[in-house]
Order: sequence, then structure tokens, then C-alpha cells
Amino acid sequence: MNILLFAALILYFAATVLQFTAAAMKKPALHTAARLVLLAGFAAHTAFTVWRGIAAGRLPLANQFEFASGFAWAAVVLGFLLRHRLGQEGILTAAAPAAFLILSYAAFQPRDIKELMPALRSTWFALHIGSAAFSYAAFAIAGGLGVSYLAKLRRGTEETEPGMKQLDYMGYRLICLGFLLLTVVIFSGAIWAEQAWSSWWSWDPKETWALITWIFYAIYLHQRLRLKWQGKRMAILAIVALVLVLFTFAGVNLLLPGLHSYASAG
Repeated sequence: MNILLFAALILYFAATVLQFTAAAMKKPALHTAARLVLLAGFAAHTAFTVWRGIAAGRLPLANQFEFASGFAWAAVVLGFLLRHRLGQEGILTAAAPAAFLILSYAAFQPRDIKELMPALRSTWFALHIGSAAFSYAAFAIAGGLGVSYLAKLRRGTEETEPGMKQLDYMGYRLICLGFLLLTVVIFSGAIWAEQAWSSWWSWDPKETWALITWIFYAIYLHQRLRLKWQGKRMAILAIVALVLVLFTFAGVNLLLPGLHSYASAG
């Protein structure tokens, strides 16, 4: 399993380098090579995930390592799906480094396979944690597109150009998806908590920061829909919001232990 994990990590890194090089040099052949390398990394990552799931006898999303791995895997899935749907290489230019960085973080986490805690043995497990993985992945790619947008502005690209409008719109659509899934995470988590601990909401640090993140993205969508904000301001908001996501994902577990610490997954 370790060979597959580190093969995926190396291939994600190679795909990231190729994507950035292709974007800088505007070489379609390099984009094709980057996609193939990313696909190879995804195949290795998928094989690792399946193998670990079989070895554990459960969905491999029960601790910080497994969730981070699932988060990275979801980023690649979304990247390929959206690239196929929209035909925009910018999606994979954001998804590849997101997958590499998240999987790098996962590689430093304990990788022991352990039995599920009693509170995790629930029918809500897959919905709650799976939705979180894809929600965070959507936010990560949207943040990456925000960075790309600002970088293009810095190089003198006009905001009125079609490519810039496409970047802005893709980021917005990804945040809509992530916000919907994060709503599912919060509601399913509340139901699960009531079943496990007889309390819908306990103001656990992970719950609290998930709610703060949800509110920030709600503000993003309000500004977009009601005040018609677009372009640079929305790119900045997407990046700031991603910082909140990453703190909810990793920072809370490190600095603010609580009820979720036993799993470190949500």
C-alpha cells in the first residue's frame, strides 16, 4: 500500500509541474502529458484507497490520514469531471497541486489501521464524511482558481477577457457545489450527533468552525447574487474562505481538540 501511496504522490507532483509548465508555455502537448500523468497518479491513488478499504473492512475515511487521502482523491475526481464537462485546462491546473499538497499532508499523518470507534459505526458515516471530502475538494479547487485569477491580473490580463470570466464563473460554480455539500455535512452531522451523543449541537470546535466556514461561504454567495460582485473581489474571498476550510480541516484538530478528535475526519 505504501508503494501505491507514494507513487500517487510523485505522479501528482509531476502532473503539477507539467500543468504549470504547459500553462506558462501554452503548449497543448504538455497539457495532454500532464493529464496522462495525473490520471496515472489517480489510478495508483484509487488502488491504494481500495486496498486500504479492504484491509480495514470499512470505508477508509475514519481518521485524519484517511480523510486527507480522500480529500485529495476527491479533488482529482472533481478536476477530471469538470475538465471533461467544461473543456478548461485551468481546472486541472488547480486540482493537481491541490491533490499533491493534501496528499503530502496525509503522508505525514499516522497510517495505522484501527477499528472504528462505536460512535462512528453509523449509517450516516459515508454521507457525512464523503460529503465533507467532496465539499472541501470543491472549495480547494475554487481557491486555486482564485489564485490563478489574481496571478493573471498581475501579469496584465484584463478582467473583461473571456478566459477571465470563465475562471471567475468556474470558481463560483465550484463554491455553489461545495456550499451545498457542506450544508449536507452540517445537517447529517447534527442528526448523527443526536443519535451518538443525544445532542443535536454541542459547540464542539470542529462543529463551530464548520459553521463559521459555512457562514463565510454564504456571505460569498450573497455578495455574488445580490450585489453582483465578480472578478477580483470574489477571487480574494475564495482564497480567504479556503484558509477557513483548511483550518477547519487540519488546524482545529491540532489546536482545538474536541469530540471529533478521536476521528479527526470531519
